[in-house]
Order: sequence, then structure tokens, then C-alpha cells
Amino acid sequence: MPDERAPNGKDFDPVGAFREVRDNYLDVWAKTMVDAVNSEAYAKATGMMLDTYLTASAPLREALEKSTLQALQQLNMPSRPDFISLAERLTNVEMKLDDLDAKLDEIGNSLKKPSSARPRKPAAARNRGKGAK
Repeated sequence: MPDERAPNGKDFDPVGAFREVRDNYLDVWAKTMVDAVNSEAYAKATGMMLDTYLTASAPLREALEKSTLQALQQLNMPSRPDFISLAERLTNVEMKLDDLDAKLDEIGNSLKKPSSARPRKPAAARNRGKGAK
């Protein structure tokens, strides 16, 4: 079967016209949908739908949370509040360790200085440590 060519010299494509119509159709729909989605009315309608959904699903979500918490307690497993409490406590421990580390660094730096560079205590303060009055 010889190659069929259109009168303009291009290869004959029987489905090409349908592809072109489909592409134009999809382009028009894409532009229409972008315009619709970017409108203020669409944003308000979507917001109202989401608000309604969240309001309607709140009791179900609370019941699910309660039942999950009870199941975790019966299985002696930690819950979300338990993890949050533990994380807060660990954060406090880390902060205290950082403070201790900084104080130890200060003490170490002061000990590394030559004795002449260290501030001297007044004579009265030196004598108090030796039992003198």
C-alpha cells in the first residue's frame, strides 16, 4: 500500500482533525475552569462548603478521638497528649543542659586565664574563707 499524501504534501492523518478539535475543546475548557476557580464567588462557595463540612464532622471527630484515647489507655499505650507532655519535658531538660554547658564553659574559660588576669577578691573576703573574723 503506497503512502497516502494530502494535496499539500503532508502525510494523510484521518484522526488529525479529531485531535485538533479535542485539543481546542480542552483548551477552551481549561481557560473557562481557570476563570471560574479564580473568581470570588467560587472562593466563597468553597469556603461555605468547607465550613459546613467541618461543622458537621466535628461531633464525629470528637467521638472518634475519645474512643481512640480509651482504646490506647486500655492497651497501655501513649496518646498524643502523652507525647506532647514528654516532648515539653525533654525540651526543658535540653534547655537546662544548655544552660549548664554555658556555665561550665564560663568556669573553664575563667580557669584558663592566667592568675594575674583574674579579678582578685578583697582582703576581707579572702580571710573569711580561712576562719578569720
